[in-house]
Amino acid sequence: MTSKLVDGFGRNIDYVRISVTDRCDFRCVYCMAEDMTFLPRQRVLTLEEIERSARMFVANGVKKIRLTGGEPLVRQGIVGLCRNISAIGGLRELVMTTNGSQLDKYARPLLDAGVKRLNISLDSLRPERFRAMTRVGDLYQVIRGIEAARAAGFQSVKLNSVIINGTNDDEILDLAGFAVDNGLDITFIEEMPLGQVGRSREHALFTSEQVRELLEQRYRLLPSTENTGGPARYMRLQDHSQTRIGFISPHSNNFCTTCNRVRLTVEGKLLLCLGNEHDLDLNALLRRYPLEDQPVMIAVRKALRYKPERHDFSADGEVQILRFMNASGG
Repeated sequence: MTSKLVDGFGRNIDYVRISVTDRCDFRCVYCMAEDMTFLPRQRVLTLEEIERSARMFVANGVKKIRLTGGEPLVRQGIVGLCRNISAIGGLRELVMTTNGSQLDKYARPLLDAGVKRLNISLDSLRPERFRAMTRVGDLYQVIRGIEAARAAGFQSVKLNSVIINGTNDDEILDLAGFAVDNGLDITFIEEMPLGQVGRSREHALFTSEQVRELLEQRYRLLPSTENTGGPARYMRLQDHSQTRIGFISPHSNNFCTTCNRVRLTVEGKLLLCLGNEHDLDLNALLRRYPLEDQPVMIAVRKALRYKPERHDFSADGEVQILRFMNASGG
C-alpha cells in the first residue's frame, strides 16, 4: 500500500516535474540569458538516478510525472528513460514538455516509449519574431515537430504560449486560431520572473484576463471544470469543441491553494515551490544512500512540511528567484 506525500498545509503531492537537463537548443528570452554557463556533467543526475527518483516518488503516491528541461530531447538516452519510467507500476501517466525542435525525429519513439501527452512551446507564428524570442530557433522546424506529434497519435498535444507585453501579445488570436485549425489545446502563460535574462521585466506582464478579453473578440469562451492535474485553468470554445484554452496565471490568479506538485532539477534539487528558494538536496541523499530508499523519502517528507503556502511574485516584475527557468525545469 502506498503512503501519500502531504505538505504542511494538507495538500496531497501526486505530481512531480523532473528536469532531465539544463541544456537546450534554444535560448528563449524568458527562460535564460543569451550567454549561459551550463552545469558540469558530474553535478547532473544520471539517468539511473532520475529513474530511481521516479520510482521512489511513485511508490509514495505520485501518479503523474512530467519530464522537462532545458530541452529534454537533447539528453542522450531520453527515449530509454521514458520507457523505463512509463513502466513503473502505479504511475498513471508520463508526459513531457518540449520546444518541439526534435519532435520530427522523436515523436513516434516517445509515444512507443509510453509518453501519453506532450506540451509544445510556441510563442510566435512569425518566423523572424520566433527566432528573436528563441534567439536561435527555426519556426518551421517546430511546426514540423507539431505535425509529427499530431500524426503519432498522442492522447493530447497542447501548445504553451508565454505572452510578453509589447512582444507577442498581438499574436494571441493567431496562436488560438492555429490551435483551433489543428485541433490542439493551447495554454497562455504569464511570464514568470526567474533569473536575470538580460532585459527588464518591469512592463512585461500581460495578464490572463487581458488574454481572455482579446480571445472574446473572436470566440465565445465556455466555463469548464476540466483539469490535467497541473496549474492551468481551462475553458472550452463554443463551436470548436476539440480545443481547450488554458490559462496559467502566477501573477494575477495565484493557483497555490491547489498546488499538488514539486520539481526535481537536473542538479538534484527538490524544489518545493517554483517561486521560492526552498529546496532539498536530493542528489546528495541519493548518493549517500545508493541502496536505501527509506532515508531519502524520510528527508523528502520532512522537507514537504516547509513547502510554502504560496509564491508571491512582485507586481513590478523584478526578479526574486536567481535561478533560470531552464535550471528550475520548465
